[in-house]
Amino acid sequence: MKFRNSLLFKYLLIVLLAILLLPILFPLLSIALNTVLLGDDEPNMYRNGVWLEQMWHQEARQLAGADDEAISRRLTELKEKYEQASVFWVDAQGKTRLALPKDLGIPDQWTPSYTIQFMKEHYDADPFTTVAFIGNSRDKGFMVFQVDRSVIQTSSEQLSEKRDHLFIVVALVILCLFLFISWIFIYRLRKRLLGLEVAMTSPTENGIPKSIEVNNPDEIGRLEQAFNAMIRQLELGRKREQEEEQLRRQLIANLSHDLRTPLTSIRSHAYSLKQENLSEQGMQSVELIDHKIGYLAELIDNLLSYTLLSAGKYPYRPEPTDMVRLLRTILAHWYPAFERKGFTVELELPESAVVCRVDPMWIERILDNLLQNVLRHARTGRYLSVRLEPEGGQAAIRLEDRGPGMNGKSLNQGAGIGLTIVQLMLKEMQLKWEVKSDCGGTRMAIAGLRLNEI
Repeated sequence: MKFRNSLLFKYLLIVLLAILLLPILFPLLSIALNTVLLGDDEPNMYRNGVWLEQMWHQEARQLAGADDEAISRRLTELKEKYEQASVFWVDAQGKTRLALPKDLGIPDQWTPSYTIQFMKEHYDADPFTTVAFIGNSRDKGFMVFQVDRSVIQTSSEQLSEKRDHLFIVVALVILCLFLFISWIFIYRLRKRLLGLEVAMTSPTENGIPKSIEVNNPDEIGRLEQAFNAMIRQLELGRKREQEEEQLRRQLIANLSHDLRTPLTSIRSHAYSLKQENLSEQGMQSVELIDHKIGYLAELIDNLLSYTLLSAGKYPYRPEPTDMVRLLRTILAHWYPAFERKGFTVELELPESAVVCRVDPMWIERILDNLLQNVLRHARTGRYLSVRLEPEGGQAAIRLEDRGPGMNGKSLNQGAGIGLTIVQLMLKEMQLKWEVKSDCGGTRMAIAGLRLNEI
């Protein structure tokens, strides 16, 4: 992956732009402000303090020898010219002769102490104040000119004072912009990661997540590409697994079918041998052959049933079935085999019919496998109990033996395919299978049989 496509490069670019933006933007902003302010600056009639002071002293000198009326008239003209200024005249006796405007807050009679205080308070203060004696002597008193310093300043000077504040505001704006862009960058990364998490944890019907669209060639994009590659491998593996499973099922079905014919022929010849005059040892050998043929035929039948169940091709046809009658029929078929082995068989069934909607062939196959398992592995206990217990709107079939338990050793230990078939059939019928086993025996229950009206 190229570095310019990486997330690190993108974020470093954001940081670099933020760092370079400050030294670049400040000079540009300063140039723009100076251009705008200097270009739009208008002439100020008040100019500056030095000019006002010179102008005021010149006006005072020009009033030398003027009478009181001429002095008042000239000060009125100056007030009209400088409208934002304040002017007043105090004569040599300390009396205020003229004040424009009249509400200046000055006394009508000035004392030496007040005059000194006035000079101290207004020296280099705001408003700007300049004082000049009228004429070349002090006989006519003095005249005062006051104006706010903000009026003296030009628009460029006023805004120049705020330039530092403006730069601080611009710096804060750039910082906020950097934080906002960083937040958007991280938010988009988080959104993409959450989308990848959702894709990983949302499997389809076949149990494999969907592939996701790759839009960016960065680190997360490479992770998305790796995820899509993994999905393709899983799909190929699942396809191969299904093909192998289908081949295995077909092979088992074909073998089961092909083995039935020679087994039937062998059993027929074994039966013919029984009719011959054989020695005791020969008769035992024939009996053993017949027993093993029966076991092999049963194993082949279980393999075929397991294959059909796994493929979903074992027909299930539920119908209203009297469970009491069905259990009696099944136990009557198995009773001679248990009696030959010395088992004590207890059968507890309700007196009235218990009707459930099931496939009687499936129930018979399930019980055949369970009873066969008891007959083979629980011989030492020589006990079997079968009960049918209605429980509310449902019924349960309970089996109990006193063998060594499922964890104990048995001389006829097999591969357990019979119990696997039971588990698959009960799962397909949506019934519960409860098993409790210890060294004192095994207790099994088939629960969840829904009662049905006859």
